[in-house]
Amino acid sequence: MAVEGSAGDLIKVVTLLGAAVVAVPLFKRLGLGSVLGYLAAGLAIGPFGFGLFTDPQTILHTAELGVVMFLFVIGLEMRPSHLWSMRRDIFGLGSLQVVVCGILLTCVGMAFGFPLAVSFVCAMGFVLTSTAIVMQLLGERGDIAAPRGQKIVAVLLFEDLLIVPLLAIVAFIAPVDAAQDAIAPSRWVGVGIAVGALAALVAAGIWLLNPLFRMLANSKAREVMTAAALLVVLGAALLMQVGGLSMAMGAFLAGVLLSESTFRHQLEADIEPFRGLLLGLFFIGVGMSLDLAVVAQNWQLIVAGVVSMMVVKALCIYGVARLAKSSPADALDRAVLMAQGGEFAFVLFSSALASKVISPTVNANMTAVVVLSMALTPLVVLVHRRFAPTVQASMEGVEKAEELAGNILVIGFGRFGQIAIQGALARGASISIIDNDTQVIRDAADFGFKVYYGDGARADVLHAAGAHNARAIMVCIDNRALATRIAEHVKAEFPHAHLMVRAFDREHAVELVKLDVDYQIRETFESAMAFGRQGVLALGATPDEADEVIDDLRRRDKERLALEMSGGLFAGRALVQVNTETRQQH
Repeated sequence: MAVEGSAGDLIKVVTLLGAAVVAVPLFKRLGLGSVLGYLAAGLAIGPFGFGLFTDPQTILHTAELGVVMFLFVIGLEMRPSHLWSMRRDIFGLGSLQVVVCGILLTCVGMAFGFPLAVSFVCAMGFVLTSTAIVMQLLGERGDIAAPRGQKIVAVLLFEDLLIVPLLAIVAFIAPVDAAQDAIAPSRWVGVGIAVGALAALVAAGIWLLNPLFRMLANSKAREVMTAAALLVVLGAALLMQVGGLSMAMGAFLAGVLLSESTFRHQLEADIEPFRGLLLGLFFIGVGMSLDLAVVAQNWQLIVAGVVSMMVVKALCIYGVARLAKSSPADALDRAVLMAQGGEFAFVLFSSALASKVISPTVNANMTAVVVLSMALTPLVVLVHRRFAPTVQASMEGVEKAEELAGNILVIGFGRFGQIAIQGALARGASISIIDNDTQVIRDAADFGFKVYYGDGARADVLHAAGAHNARAIMVCIDNRALATRIAEHVKAEFPHAHLMVRAFDREHAVELVKLDVDYQIRETFESAMAFGRQGVLALGATPDEADEVIDDLRRRDKERLALEMSGGLFAGRALVQVNTETRQQH
């Protein structure tokens, strides 16, 4: 019997993994994102799909550890000084968004005919945005560390903190017969336990965790370090849960306390595999919990609730963001990302149901509304990404190129261009620099470089940038097609200038030689040659022997480049260059 039970459990595990492995790549291939793939997989195998699982709540509670570990990893990136710098966004922007959204969503509930208390609980449950979904979508597009991503993270942190006072409010507004005996004695005890748990976590983070990891690192036991990382995350989550606080918030605080540790990167690497797997399991659990029978029975009310609450919340978020002086594009992006309800709504609704603030029917309907809003969010984000107008870069602090007159014109001021101009600067040359990335221009100004805005592929911009007066033009951009197009314009319009172009690879170098550029170099060639020379020296060669090997490699490379040229004229020209440079080297 035990073997049969174990086999049944294994079948469930295989089913969960199989559903994820099939659905997620399929949905990503369709451009719908991994979150929607997990949700669809959960719906398919859950009690309201094929019925392979009958208890989605158990999976959902287990999978919440994915959210916990995700917040721990985010906390590792949030140094206390950085978190302190976000305090205005966390408590100012966060509280403003919560208050405005809470008031208007409560009005939506009352418009549907619900009493004030029920409307308030439903509204505040919907105000609590899904940390898991928003952070996953931000992570997929690499925006967590960006300024607009940081504002969203700040609001999410405030909403996570909000669950505790909301649960207390539910106890206060509960009917007298359900709450009379519990309110007075337990309220201050609960607050005391929460403060004590928070203080214990902070103390452990400051005085215990670093010595612990230092001792474990000295033991050289890799698996023990992984176990310790899991212990820290789950222990912090458990401590906060015992204190009546959010598990995710506990994990986040543990990450913040370890963000200055020398073991930060090791901890992140240890947690990452568990985080990704459990977070996917969380989304599958959310998909399973969508009761299609409830949706079918009350579909008009649920659809109207999803649409009205998502629209009102999105409008509130947009208005608050604009009031906080975010750009229209960033405000719209935040509204689209955060217009859904979140996982903490389930906690709030369960507490309200237990306290008899809401009925089982309201709980079932609102749970369906929240789950559907979470499922719709990836689709809404996809539509927004496809149809939103292209955002024009801010030109604040940026000047367009007009009547420049440098001896050298540099097009593109990334890492390559910044190094390439050093020699000319050392010779006292007058240099004009243009770039089409406004952020690069502003960053360069911080280091004392004057860079002008301009598209080097346009002949009129090249004239304005002084190409007709320049003795040399250096094309340093990292876009292969654009570099070739600029080279064509320069050779046609400014043949007097010595043209030097950064090549992407050998094939691109061949294209540039055909355009008769004066000099081209593959962007990684010289650094790779210098790197290879050190490898030869490491094998015991003398410096002269290493130079001889590298010179021979250069000669062979140039001969191969000449042979790849199509047409005798180009091949002959390239071979002449090879022979001339070889004689100069010797």
